[in-house]
Amino acid sequence: MIEVDSVTKRFGDKVALQDLTFTVRPGIVTGFLGPNGAGKSTTMRVILGLDRPNEGRATINGRSYRDLPAPLTEVGALLEARAIHTGRSAYNHLLSMAQTHGIGRERVREVIELVGLSEVARKRAGGFSLGMGQRLGVAAALLGDPSTVILDEPANGLDPEGILWIRTMLRGLAAEGRTVFLSSHLMAEMAQTADHLVIIGRGRLIADTTVADLVTQASHDAAVIVRSPQADELRDALAADGVAIASPERGVLEVQGMTSAQVGEAAARHGIVLHELIAGQASLEQAFMRLTGGDVEFHASIFGGPEPGREPAA
Repeated sequence: MIEVDSVTKRFGDKVALQDLTFTVRPGIVTGFLGPNGAGKSTTMRVILGLDRPNEGRATINGRSYRDLPAPLTEVGALLEARAIHTGRSAYNHLLSMAQTHGIGRERVREVIELVGLSEVARKRAGGFSLGMGQRLGVAAALLGDPSTVILDEPANGLDPEGILWIRTMLRGLAAEGRTVFLSSHLMAEMAQTADHLVIIGRGRLIADTTVADLVTQASHDAAVIVRSPQADELRDALAADGVAIASPERGVLEVQGMTSAQVGEAAARHGIVLHELIAGQASLEQAFMRLTGGDVEFHASIFGGPEPGREPAA
């Protein structure tokens, strides 16, 4: 279990984290989300003892990382996959780490096979592609068979097969009762991997909730999609205060302000034929954008210039 308790971290005049509190529980995959500059990397560095908070504390299974007698066997972390000796082979990189904790060569071979690097294990890691480097970083995180796994952007650089592999592996680790905490900008992948979400913005906690609850909450305002050969009649039947109706193409209506059940019942009352009725469903990406829109530190316009009314940065 990871516990972040009232953590505040400042870098000079900049407040990176402010009174941040959350818990990452074992047995589920917890995703860590936030816009760029939200403080995700700083939070992970505080948990791993790489940054010291000005206030509060972060613990892993009740102890600070620096107090763990054999950290690799309790916490596996991937913050920067390229943090390797580029002249060493993948095997020797992992072996050097293993020897600091008395971990045997057999375990080194096991994790190399687990991440799919057996064929290149004796090659210099400095020549690895981004995806191969990610796999080596994951192997290092799993080397000590830890009960807690902390990964920053683990799917970065992986091909579709690799993304499926990392998703399956992380869910498998959680099913074994381990604590799994990962950040990612790949919203579609996070939606399929994580059970719970911790979302921060500008160093503050925005949400601590399940993926299902967050998407359900965001879906209340999502449009109901209706396809009908009598779309014009249906538009007239649905017209009411608080209902917005758009027609992106002939025979299709997008209805906001009514549930799919209300649309279907209205159609039935007026004898209107429906070919398709799709309940409004927000994606995780849409839910995330709605929740964090006011906490984005860096904004860009679609044309690459400053936003209207915003002066260019000096």
